[in-house]
Amino acid sequence: MLFKRKRADTGASHQAVIVVDRKTKQLCKRLRPGQIAVLAHADVDEVAADSLLEARVGAVINTVPFLSGAYPAMGAKKLLQAGVPLYEVVSAEPDALMSLSDGIEVMITDNSLLMKTTEGWQPIARLSLLGQAEADRKWQMACATLDATLSEFIDNTLHYAGQEKDLFLRPMPPLKFRTSMRDRHVVVVVRGRHYREDLKTLHSYIREYRPVLIAVDGGADALLEFGYVPDVIIGDMDSISDWALQCGGEIVVHAFPDGRAPGQLRMEELGLPYHLLPAPGTSEDVAMLLAYEQEAQLIVTIGTHTNMIDFLEKGRKGMASTLLVRTKIGLKLIDAKGVSQLYQPRLTWNIWAMLTSAMLAPIIAIIAVNPVTRHVMQMLWMQFKSFPF
Repeated sequence: MLFKRKRADTGASHQAVIVVDRKTKQLCKRLRPGQIAVLAHADVDEVAADSLLEARVGAVINTVPFLSGAYPAMGAKKLLQAGVPLYEVVSAEPDALMSLSDGIEVMITDNSLLMKTTEGWQPIARLSLLGQAEADRKWQMACATLDATLSEFIDNTLHYAGQEKDLFLRPMPPLKFRTSMRDRHVVVVVRGRHYREDLKTLHSYIREYRPVLIAVDGGADALLEFGYVPDVIIGDMDSISDWALQCGGEIVVHAFPDGRAPGQLRMEELGLPYHLLPAPGTSEDVAMLLAYEQEAQLIVTIGTHTNMIDFLEKGRKGMASTLLVRTKIGLKLIDAKGVSQLYQPRLTWNIWAMLTSAMLAPIIAIIAVNPVTRHVMQMLWMQFKSFPF
């Protein structure tokens, strides 16, 4: 059922089927245009908002605040600017609401959530509509506490960096890949903020240098979206499509240091070969370390998380692993924007041929059309033929 908005005697009403999931990225894979998303996503981030908008969500119900005030998350503002109604649950058990199944038909009217049953519409929760003014107020509160949040973030980063440094100093378990990274450029792609812009910017660079493409989870879908096939796919496999997993890239399942690997079961269910790599840190950190230990000449990152807001959006209170990895791999690392500023496309023979053809085309046209120039060329040709060689 498509999303409907109508005016009843009791006020504004929205009616559609729901899609429910605690993980927004999983929910967006099943969401259809006009449906209502039911989330448990505090401080909705910009990437999640973009995914909801791409799926053409009809309305969003969140069992936790869209803006908690911890930091200025961009998601709610972006959804409101696009005209998507946002509701927060105020009088229901979040677990009960999150246990609802996809496809149930609901109605939102007078800030009440009603579910369609055989006995008619039954109320299941009270909602609060998040308006632009309230979102702006919470945004300002979050901005006011940003310094305190940053201080705590730095303390956590340094604390865990001290605890985890020995793990990052050790070499990772050796893996044998079909594709060699030694002395080659490697591009690590994460489906993070601005990944589309970065991939467009690096189109000429990728075409010319033919770097090894490492996709982190959903980064494989991002590469396929632009017509590239990843050479290596690494992650816990929770945000990548089956289609991308089966594209032919070598798969590395990122496991915890103790060997637990949530993505291993999915690979076995799909019957796909894979490497298992126990390592600390995030999958994007492990991807960069992997390229470094495979002796890549240069490591270029697209869509990776680099600042405090990025990590808070991922639910992380610090960035110890990223700090340690970037410190270790040092001068070999550069982000996509840096490459776009430093890289100058080289003129290949194909480009020279195209330029020469473009210059000669108008000259030939003038000679062919103008009788005087045509006569001159005929005389020159006759002289050339009569010249003794």
